[in-house]
Amino acid sequence: MLSILVNAYACSPNMGSEPGMAWNWCINLASHCELHIITEGEFRDKIESTLPALPQGKNMHFYYNPVSEEIRKMCWNQGDWRFYIYYDKWQKKTLEIAKEIIKQHHIDLIHQLNMVGFREPGYLWSIKEKPFVWGPIAGLGSIPFSFLKGGGLKFTLFYLIKNKITQFQLKYSKKVNAALRKADILITATPESGQIIEKVHHIHSIQINETGCYIKERSLQVIKDNTFFDILWVGRFIYTKQLKLALDVIQKIKNLKNIRFHIVGQAFTKEETQMYKNYAESLGISDLCIWHGQIPNDQVLELMQKSHIFFFTSIFEATSTVILEAIQNKLPIVCFNRCGFGPIVDATIGRKIQLTTPKNAINGFANEIKYLYNHREKLEEMSNHCVKKQQEFSWENKAKQMVELYNKIRNK
Repeated sequence: MLSILVNAYACSPNMGSEPGMAWNWCINLASHCELHIITEGEFRDKIESTLPALPQGKNMHFYYNPVSEEIRKMCWNQGDWRFYIYYDKWQKKTLEIAKEIIKQHHIDLIHQLNMVGFREPGYLWSIKEKPFVWGPIAGLGSIPFSFLKGGGLKFTLFYLIKNKITQFQLKYSKKVNAALRKADILITATPESGQIIEKVHHIHSIQINETGCYIKERSLQVIKDNTFFDILWVGRFIYTKQLKLALDVIQKIKNLKNIRFHIVGQAFTKEETQMYKNYAESLGISDLCIWHGQIPNDQVLELMQKSHIFFFTSIFEATSTVILEAIQNKLPIVCFNRCGFGPIVDATIGRKIQLTTPKNAINGFANEIKYLYNHREKLEEMSNHCVKKQQEFSWENKAKQMVELYNKIRNK
């Protein structure tokens, strides 16, 4: 059995986003490999209470490198650049922990798993005697200027500066360049990230989405309340998630009978969250909106099982865990043809529109939702077709792909 040293800063059971992504990679890889996993300590209690119940838990050995609560808050507050100063320090200490693990245990190769952003590859690539796998990584791409304007001057300036920094880091960052050169296998989460890296560095990558799903055999249609037409939106209330645009779409279709718009998530402050609620009221759709706030992942999945459409308006990210969770719960998706999720959501399981201008997006999404509202048989077909997508993008299938890559390196 292969023995893999995994660097996964954020890793936790029963969560979405980065922690859930790393956890699902690890528990599925552990069915095929022995894993030594270095992670931050925020979710230690969850990990240690869950591990004994897993048959493959004996193949998972965790090493904790905790940070302060203040640093954890910076991590959750996307856009707080101070976090990266401490994250770099965390990675340096992780390198020392990794060296000790290698002294004490047989390790076949090292896998830098998350965070998925390309700009912080850690330092495990510097362990020269071990093969190195990096990815899936993301964080490369652009937002059309028509959408930048809607974010206001502050966001536009922030994004344009960030985009220049991204370009500079990809070309000139010593860490990034060293990790790219050292990687025996480079995995990108989105087609765009792979294309940009190949253009800049002439390095080929393998595309595997960073997130996956589980196969659910039973039909979920029976638990939907067909008295209403339930549309579900999930995400942080930040500009790139485009909740405001989603509310504009609901305003366009508010005359459809018995629609309900479920909103899961919140902003970083109560004031920002209230701003979106006030905007919904100004559009005259408050009675259609159900604000669930930040709720546990199992409750999000339950909402998916009861909804008719998953409405995903994000304009910039990797694949997104919630897209695969929607597929896992046989929930048809309406989204942009964008990022890592664009290629996944085809006509068999959803409807998607091009990212051009906010006005076009509002009209396009409204038309797609109206069509599905009036053609419920299409929703049933899409829901049933999700089973094939579950198989294609299942965690089990992804783990097997990864193990094949591990063996390819070992057998060189």
